[in-house]
Amino acid sequence: MSGMFESYEKEFKELCASIGRKLSGLEGSSGEDRKAKLRELETEVDEAESVIRRMDLEARTKPVQEKTRLLSLLRDYKADLNAHKRDMKKASAGAGVDSRTALFAGMQDAGTSADQRARLLNTTQRLEQQNEKIEEGKRTLLETEDLGVSILKDLHGQRETITRARDTLHGADNSLGRR
Repeated sequence: MSGMFESYEKEFKELCASIGRKLSGLEGSSGEDRKAKLRELETEVDEAESVIRRMDLEARTKPVQEKTRLLSLLRDYKADLNAHKRDMKKASAGAGVDSRTALFAGMQDAGTSADQRARLLNTTQRLEQQNEKIEEGKRTLLETEDLGVSILKDLHGQRETITRARDTLHGADNSLGRR
């Protein structure tokens, strides 16, 4: 196995362990502390995604048999990371519901109007829609990046083929020139 792949793998496993610990630590937190922990989790998940991409690049440069094995490992790691992402989404959604409930409970105590509540709900929905658009944009960006990597790999292979063909042609030309 490649030394680079192993170092990326080690880094990924450490990040996953840290993400798991932080997810467990979210249960007893609330308010700003919870939000800060969720931001830390997002940062670590982003780092883990970056490591996955580097592992993918490294695996694709290997010979076919080793590449197949590494890409299989990589699929398992991606599944682990996706499970952590789902857990994080559940945790952050739970935080939003608690915050929203507390906010509206305070508003009812203050005697706010139904119009204000409706505007607040409308604003919340628009924010959620914008967040979904941003997430979709991130997914598109990652897909585009993966496509670019794939194209570069193909171009690299084609360059090697052309170089070998040129070397063979030069060798044949030199052989013909000696006769």
